[in-house]
Amino acid sequence: MNPPARIERAATDDRGRRGSAMPARLDLVQSASGLFLGLFMWGHMVLVASILLGKEAMYTITRFFEGYYFFGQSYPALVTAIVAFVFAMFIVHALLAMRKFPGNYREYRVMRQHKRALRHTDTSLWFIQAYTGFALFFLGSVHLYIMLTNADNIGPYASADRVWSQYMWPLYLLLLLAVEFHGGIGLYRLAVKWGWFESDNPARSRLWLQRFKWALTIFLVTLGLLTLAAYMKIGIEHADRLGERYESHVSISAPMQQRSLS
Repeated sequence: MNPPARIERAATDDRGRRGSAMPARLDLVQSASGLFLGLFMWGHMVLVASILLGKEAMYTITRFFEGYYFFGQSYPALVTAIVAFVFAMFIVHALLAMRKFPGNYREYRVMRQHKRALRHTDTSLWFIQAYTGFALFFLGSVHLYIMLTNADNIGPYASADRVWSQYMWPLYLLLLLAVEFHGGIGLYRLAVKWGWFESDNPARSRLWLQRFKWALTIFLVTLGLLTLAAYMKIGIEHADRLGERYESHVSISAPMQQRSLS
């Protein structure tokens, strides 16, 4: 039997009907949405960490995403649109990921016994990803909703006030740990699943991917903790002026539209 015939036979049931391709398609969508969210969170962490370079750096990046340097005026609705898209991807990914969660305690117990018997690294990583993914259902939804409804309230002082004076730092601390572990493991498992970066020695490739994943996770968690500490420090110093907005002391160059007309 040639390979196409074997594939054709595997795709049919005992009555000769073709099996549904929907599970494979849903798995592809889950992988694509997970890849997008993982890469987005890495980029988001770097942008939020701009506060470590000073209030002016964070203010400049905020104005960039509000379209100031393109339109000559800030439009927080642009940030709202970005957050709405990310929120939609978050919901889609969460719903698809739930297909692989155990449906009851009995199934969970069987899976846990399976993990203990195998003592396989990737199986253990899946459990960590499942636990952190469950936490993200709640932590991520709260954060995204706040950003969705307060897109005009982002900046060095506004964000720091939210972290400290509005008592959001415990949520952001838990969110940081959950998202970095979940995202790092997820992207690693995607690379293994789809054969990205695979060499002639798959075991060695997987080992290097694991090391890279943990190194990147440690770096991003450290960066996130330093960033959270910076916002808390600014929030403490700014607590008696709650609600005051940051004002740039640097002359902002003309928008791109104006420069292109000159």
